[in-house]
Amino acid sequence: MKLTRRTLNRTALHRQLLLRRSTMSPIEAIRRLVAVQGQEINAPYLGLWSRLSGFAHDDLSDLLYGGQVVRGSLLRATQHLTAADDYVWVRPLMQARFSRASQSAFAKVTEGVDRDELATLARRHLTGRTLTRPQLRDLLAERWPEADALALGWLAQSLLAVVHTPPNGIWGRGGATPFTLAEEWIGRPLETTLTPERLVERYLAAFGPAGVKDVQMWSGLSRLREVVEGMPLRRYTDEEGRVLYDLPDAELADEDTPAPVRLLPYFDNLVLAYDDRTRLMADEHRRQVCVGSVTHPVILVDGFVAGMWWLTRTGLRIQPFGALPDEVMAEARRLLEFAGQKEAAIEIAPQG
Repeated sequence: MKLTRRTLNRTALHRQLLLRRSTMSPIEAIRRLVAVQGQEINAPYLGLWSRLSGFAHDDLSDLLYGGQVVRGSLLRATQHLTAADDYVWVRPLMQARFSRASQSAFAKVTEGVDRDELATLARRHLTGRTLTRPQLRDLLAERWPEADALALGWLAQSLLAVVHTPPNGIWGRGGATPFTLAEEWIGRPLETTLTPERLVERYLAAFGPAGVKDVQMWSGLSRLREVVEGMPLRRYTDEEGRVLYDLPDAELADEDTPAPVRLLPYFDNLVLAYDDRTRLMADEHRRQVCVGSVTHPVILVDGFVAGMWWLTRTGLRIQPFGALPDEVMAEARRLLEFAGQKEAAIEIAPQG
């Protein structure tokens, strides 16, 4: 069965809770999304606000303080917020990716540093307490004074499962990044059985139908083709003939379903979930939205990227890619109110 671009678009929006704001709880939504991008402190709040009815800042902050949701490096070795119950099995799946990335980034500046010894020493320093990255870095530098001290702190983060405890991750809060052993904060050990099929199932429930390259792009894992093809999944093709996979009982959305205007934050899950992003945006727009390691906030109109936006000290700035409907301004006003800038100005840049 061949799926049109609009069917893929509406199905993705439906599974991402973007066709209408959902009444599910924030913890249910985070589980639905598997993990919420957290590279920008405020982004998870804005992403959940775009998806949930009546969402307030404290709804997420309370989950972080309570330990039901944790913040740490996860998919693609980047910062995410995820349910603690999911972190304990997703994080071990990512360890090989973490190890490869750290070897590539830090091998030269940590020459002579035994990684197993570093992991053991870092764990000893962190047991029973929380340290900031600079504090842990300085302690490790006592053992390896010739190594790049900054790299030692990052290397420890890649070798150990650590989470960043509140107030890190709370709306509007910055400061040094705290490290806490994940097992201690969550209160249970990480799972030792690696089940990539479980991750594929959760991905498809939140983002499918999708191809193998899409799953790999979202997760940061490689060599998943054999895993995906060995699962009892339904197969489709897109308009370009690419094979897409989905859960056998997952429903597709009607391509004629209306899609409301949405303003999605930096690094939003939906934008980063696919290798082929044409179900969301034209290629020329992707080049403007995804610049280097940064994925800018986007405006969805009729389900597709129609511009970008940014919160500033004076209000909200919009960069349209074409004519925008009045509903964009209305949604921007609602976002400013959520952000505590109800009376701030909205600036619209010339079309880009």
